[in-house]
Amino acid sequence: MIINRVWAMPNKETFKIKPIVKLMGEEMGDNLWADPFAGNNSPALIKNDLNPNCEVAYHLDALDFLKILGGKEIDGVLFDPPYSPRQVSECYRSLGKTVNMETTQSKFWGDLKVEIARIVKVGGKCISFGWNSGGIGKKYGFEITRILLVPHGGWHNDTIVTVEMKI
Repeated sequence: MIINRVWAMPNKETFKIKPIVKLMGEEMGDNLWADPFAGNNSPALIKNDLNPNCEVAYHLDALDFLKILGGKEIDGVLFDPPYSPRQVSECYRSLGKTVNMETTQSKFWGDLKVEIARIVKVGGKCISFGWNSGGIGKKYGFEITRILLVPHGGWHNDTIVTVEMKI
């Protein structure tokens, strides 16, 4: 496993942070990637975001989006969900949606992992972003190959990027 630590300025747009952009360039290649929480800057080919103002093909709940994708045909998933229940609530409320308490519970996140494991090919990858390095996990057939710690200084939380390969 490779572990690197590279400082960068904070940015609410994860995919604009320079060391993260570099890592994605090294890990993704020209393969078929999906992103259930794409925003406007995802390099994935198949993009979803709940926000109707994002320029993506789908505007579904992340779990519903993953369920429509065929099994074992995706080379990789970028997994950059809201990092905390507070952020989930803020996201839903900013879109005028009612916060579904299920989306802030661990079962919801487990259901997302099940779907990611279903759609990613053996040898495919998941790149997860958050405040921990849990990623998708061995339980779902993934093994960590690389971790990038991106400290942002001051009172900003680090962004932890976990690259996993489906085995």
